[in-house]
Amino acid sequence: MNDLANLLRRLTAALDQAKIPFMIAGSFASTAHGAPRTTQDLDVVIDPADARALDALLNQFPAAAYYVDTETAHDALRRRSMFNVIDLATGWKVDFILRKNREFSRNEMKRRIAMPMLGISVFVASPEDTIVAKLEWSREGGGSERQRRDVAGILAAIGDGLDVTYIERWVAELDLDEEWQAARAVRVL
Repeated sequence: MNDLANLLRRLTAALDQAKIPFMIAGSFASTAHGAPRTTQDLDVVIDPADARALDALLNQFPAAAYYVDTETAHDALRRRSMFNVIDLATGWKVDFILRKNREFSRNEMKRRIAMPMLGISVFVASPEDTIVAKLEWSREGGGSERQRRDVAGILAAIGDGLDVTYIERWVAELDLDEEWQAARAVRVL
């Protein structure tokens, strides 16, 4: 875990220096809020103000230490999609996901929470927003059991502490009811 902690420390410093708002999402967020699971990548939602801010971030990943395709990164900024950076020393892949231009994604970024991860203070997607995002990923994956288990893990860990009204608002608006019902039926060991 030292390799990952060092990578996370470098990433947060690079994002802070580039003045790019960010939050840890995906399986790292669901692990922080629920049941742990292994993964080979780190999902980071970013919201650069413009191409110059993105360049300020990309310039902190020298080719001798990281793989990153700047053209792909700029295309991701235009399309509000994603690009990745690979730490050549550790093999860890970071998926930088550009914040989508929609109400849920703007809310998700506003609701991010500061918390320690591997001894480093970072912003992490809230448990409710992690659930909604996982439901979307499950739907896009044709009903992903892994995503549903992640949701079930958060439900089991936090239970009544979750704002279910907030979750169900976005479930309805994003047409995720089938995934929500399937995830709630999953039993966590």
